[in-house]
Formats: sequence, C-alpha cells, structure tokens
Amino acid sequence: MKSFRIGLFSFLLCIVGIGLGISELKANPNCTDSISELFKRVSPSVVFISAVSIDPFKVINRVKTVIGSGFMISRDGLVLTNSHVVFGRHVIIVTLDDGNKAVAKVLGADPIFDLAVLQIPTPPEGHPAANLGDSDTVQIGEEVLAIGNPMGLEQTLTRGVVSGVNRILPESTMSMTLPLIQTDAAINLGNSGGPLVNRCGEVIGINSSILMDAQNVGFAVPINIAKQVIPQLMQQGRVIRPWVGIHGRLVKKEDLAILNIPLVDGFLVETVEPGSPAERVGVHGGELPITIVGTEFLLGGDIITEINGQSMDNPEKLIKLVRSLKVGDRLNLTLYLAMKTRKLEFDLPERPILMGDLPPDTPRDLMPGLKGGFKSSNKP
Repeated sequence: MKSFRIGLFSFLLCIVGIGLGISELKANPNCTDSISELFKRVSPSVVFISAVSIDPFKVINRVKTVIGSGFMISRDGLVLTNSHVVFGRHVIIVTLDDGNKAVAKVLGADPIFDLAVLQIPTPPEGHPAANLGDSDTVQIGEEVLAIGNPMGLEQTLTRGVVSGVNRILPESTMSMTLPLIQTDAAINLGNSGGPLVNRCGEVIGINSSILMDAQNVGFAVPINIAKQVIPQLMQQGRVIRPWVGIHGRLVKKEDLAILNIPLVDGFLVETVEPGSPAERVGVHGGELPITIVGTEFLLGGDIITEINGQSMDNPEKLIKLVRSLKVGDRLNLTLYLAMKTRKLEFDLPERPILMGDLPPDTPRDLMPGLKGGFKSSNKP
C-alpha cells in the first residue's frame, strides 16, 4: 500500500486507451442485498496476491515478499490489481477464494495509473468474475465496501462511504494528476489492488493508496480508467502516452500580486524532468520557493501562456488539451519569463517509465534503461 502527501498540482501529458473488450460488465439490478449477501456474492472473485522480488545487488536480505489483492475480471483467468504489487516481481502467486494457488504472468503493468493485468491458468469452471460498474456516477456519501487481504488476513470486508471524488495526489509516484475516489472504508497494507464495491455489488474502484498520518483516508483508482487502459495493457504490455516532462500549476497574476513582480496568467512551470523533451528545448523550471497563505510556489520558471495556440486560463481547457495529444504530435508553446515572450516547439515522444514512478522497493536491476512498460517472463 502506497502513501502520499497532498501537495502541488503537477502537469504531465497522459493519454489512455479506448474501450474495454471484456464481457463481464453487466450491472447487477439488485441493490437491496444485505452486506453479508453482498460479500458472499462478490468475495469469490477477489484473490490474494503474494509477489516475491530478488535484489541481486544485495548480499543479505535479497528476497522481499509483497502481499496484495486483486480480482477476476474474466472467467478465463484475467486478474486486475495494482502495478505496485506486481511490477518487477520475479514470482507472483495468486490464491483464489477456494484456496487454489497459481503462478501468474504479468500481461501488462502501468506504474503511473498503478494498474496491472495478470493472467493465471483458467480457474475452475463457474468461478465468478467481478461486475465492473461506472465510476463516473459515484457520489459523495455513497456507501461502499472494500474487500481484500489487509495484513495478509484473507477475504476481509470493511465498510464506509465515498468521502470525495476527483482527488488529486500530485506528490506521488504516479507522476500525474490522476483523479482518485476517496473513501473512509478502512484500507491497509494488503488491500492494494482489491475492489471498492458499491451497494449493487459493482466494482467502482481499485484500492490503491492511503494517507499514513490520517484516520481512514484511502484512495481508489476509478474503474472507468481501468476500463480504458486494460486493452493496451493486454496488447502492448504498457500504456502508451506522450511525454513533455513539466510540473507546475495554473496561476492568475492577481493571485501573486502581493509579490509585486511582473507575471502573467498561464501555467507556471515549477520543475522540469531531467532528460525530458521540455528540458531539451530549454523550458525553465523554478528556483525560488515562496509560501503565500499556506500555498507553496516555486517561482523563477517559465509561465506557459499558450499551448498549440490555446490560452492557458482554466483547468478544464488544460485537461482537455492534454488528453487530446498523442505520441508524435507537434507541441507549440508560448512562454513568458522576465518580461519577455518566446516560442518553442517539439515533437512528443513516448513517455518512458521513470524512477519516480516506481515504489522505493523496486529491484534495482529494473532501474536502468526502463522503457514505457513491463512484461513479465513468468510462466503461468
């Protein structure tokens, strides 16, 4: 289970796939079952995952075991879980609800969305798959259930409500602004990858992270994001997305008027990823940390006033533009710095997986030369 601190808004370009070609998507019309009945219906699709990694660079304590959860999304052995549970692991064992164990193969994993698809040998006939709901319809206050294996305690249910939607945790290893579902249902180590379920028995999220210093503040990746990326994970082994390499926030010059320095409306570049296209063409990041009314800014960098001719004056426009970009597109930036305006342009390459995307315990033999995704050599 990963933990995050809420901090700055970050801007990275990220494109997802289209559609989900899996048949087990029908919503359960019966939403009046008791909690016990719901658990009996949903829990057989939930699996326990034990993943082992070996660090060849260590002399002692080379072997590390990570536990997590997942759930069947098809009856032919496809399992959805978190990337941080299985990425870079050498052996992955999946335990079904009936106690049967199988060695799993990673079909694809994406540390940025924190999603992975596993393949296990075809489970016994009649073994159920989870019903996937619609996370776009989730409302604050809606009752939800988390099912998983916290602290290795198999098939555990916790109950709560949706505490928030579209939560952004930018200071995270996901390296992008991923809108998460917040819940107060208790989530602990071992719940990672397990389903967050509504009262209809439909999966609306994949439990992924918690705030360590808070009481029952957990987060789940919306299931609709998983629906979009599963085809790419299965076909390509990764999610293909363009790379700019800029972090920062939209600002209004009035918000920073107290500083009495010349600024404009736009996207304030606070950091630039090393080796990124933005760094190569000379985009400048900030150098001067300033805190205004409890909000920290990193000033001194470029302010992007236009992207491809569109002004950067509201978040909706920025998000829409970012999601429209693809690998190979040409990006035109208009930048303002020190009362001067300049223009830059460059083509968007595929974004690789960066060290900051990975959990700190990822085996070091995976660190050099990371590409855009990961495919396991494990055999089912």
